[in-house]
Amino acid sequence: MNRVLIGGLALALAVPFAVAPGNASGARSLPMQFTLWREGPEQVCGTRCRTWVSGIGTITSETPHEFAEFARAHDLQGATLALDSGGGSVHGAMALGRQVRRLGMTTTVGKTAELPSAAESIRRAKLSAHADCESMCAFVLLGGTTRIVPSGARLLVHQIWLGDRRDDAVAATYSAEDLVLVQRDIGRLAQYTIEMGAGVDFLELSLRIPPWEPMRALTRDEIRRMHVETLPPSAPPLAVAAATAAVSRTLASAARRGADAAARGWTMVEQSGRPVLIRRHPLTLEGEEIGRFDLMLACGETHGSLDVGYSERRMSAGGTPTPLRTVALTLGARSEPLQVLSSEPVARSLEWSTRARGSVPLSFIRSFSELSSRALVVSTVNADNARTVIRVGNSGIASSLARLQESCASRPLHATNARTGHAGAR
Repeated sequence: MNRVLIGGLALALAVPFAVAPGNASGARSLPMQFTLWREGPEQVCGTRCRTWVSGIGTITSETPHEFAEFARAHDLQGATLALDSGGGSVHGAMALGRQVRRLGMTTTVGKTAELPSAAESIRRAKLSAHADCESMCAFVLLGGTTRIVPSGARLLVHQIWLGDRRDDAVAATYSAEDLVLVQRDIGRLAQYTIEMGAGVDFLELSLRIPPWEPMRALTRDEIRRMHVETLPPSAPPLAVAAATAAVSRTLASAARRGADAAARGWTMVEQSGRPVLIRRHPLTLEGEEIGRFDLMLACGETHGSLDVGYSERRMSAGGTPTPLRTVALTLGARSEPLQVLSSEPVARSLEWSTRARGSVPLSFIRSFSELSSRALVVSTVNADNARTVIRVGNSGIASSLARLQESCASRPLHATNARTGHAGAR
């Protein structure tokens, strides 16, 4: 069994890498390539034209070796490395970052756009700040002796995870050996982060974001406060004890989520004598569990449609309940809104209960069931415009959906208006 940790888009260690959806565009979807550039056009920058090395693409276990070969062919001592990457291998990123540090390089985030070629030994390009350095790319950035995150660039982070179980992390199972692997690599990341002079709170923030939430963009204040950008030497890094506490909290949270997953994946149940496909999922905000929700699929009111029920219970933020305003399901570029039927406080409780309902084409859910690398995104917005975004995997839905379709097809049209029940997520 492959037990491979991923820190963004690619599997770690010496195995084939896999690219997450939404980031597979052009060179960023390929293994990282290094190219030496000179700024241009020459008539604009003249004798002040900068040079830099671009690092574009996915970090693999082979990337450090390929960078070493590139460094042997070019004098990179003190040079600038401009990163544009969706992340990749945990081990590959740390090894690459250490090579960058030994060369005394400056690291930054930037998108390289090649200019028309001229009769020169070095290619000309423009360097734009509007680029993303995601997941393990942010740890490569730490390798720079000088680190610059320009305005317009984004650093995005999330947890490392076992690569063969990232698509539907909640529905997967985990062994003691898996936990040992995670603990070991988190410990190595903590050591690396301290070695590079960044604050361990940077690692702690990354470890908060589970694989079913969107990656978290660091704010300008966080980038400076966590020493992701270089700061004066007088600013002390956090103690190793802080890293240990962060790791303990993350692993404890993962264990609670795993133990609480009584029903994994999509399952078929009977409600009022009708078949219903149901999926329960934790509701989290930056890794903090704030509740649970159920998604329910039943025969729709018309042939070729499915009735969708949504039911959630969440803790009131700061003791002040706020009703949900919208609930929507998104798959790729397609979004299906649900109608919020009720959103109200639970009597004698700090919880808030919401029910929503809608109808979606059967083709929408069928497409979801056939895509092993994409997830159904469930997003909510409350009256204060606070938002939650959760990726729900498709484990178990393919066979169950076929059974549901058979049941719907066998019903008379007037009988297909069964609506999903709302037992409430607890």
